[in-house]
Amino acid sequence: MMIVEDSDEDYEALIWALRKVDPSYITLRCADGDEALEYLFRRGKFAPPAAAPRPAIVLLDLNLTSMDGVEVLQQIKADEDLRMVPVVVWTNSASPEDVARSYRGGANSYMLKRLDLDAFVREVEALTRYWFDVVMLPENATR
Repeated sequence: MMIVEDSDEDYEALIWALRKVDPSYITLRCADGDEALEYLFRRGKFAPPAAAPRPAIVLLDLNLTSMDGVEVLQQIKADEDLRMVPVVVWTNSASPEDVARSYRGGANSYMLKRLDLDAFVREVEALTRYWFDVVMLPENATR
């Protein structure tokens, strides 16, 4: 699972919740949109395919420092090989405009970052169960 998140606090909370659900999940963090695209398009230090295995899903924050999350989403979904990687927008924004922009950009899901810890863990569990236990993902996707 690739997590594109520039907030250290939000990232740590997500990792904590993921470990509560299942400690075996493999995660990769990209702290901004530029790094995520470098990884996904296998450029720079990620050029060798072995250095950048395809993530099973991308968990993408909308409000990134270097590039808007919707821009990242659109670039992912515009690529022939990457468009099949599910992208879940995970954000603080409940704005109907952001929801619509995300789905128009190709988001597979849109989730709010919850402040209530119990609800947060339940939603992370639902997210992982759905994407890793219910649906079939493309081959060679790193769980």
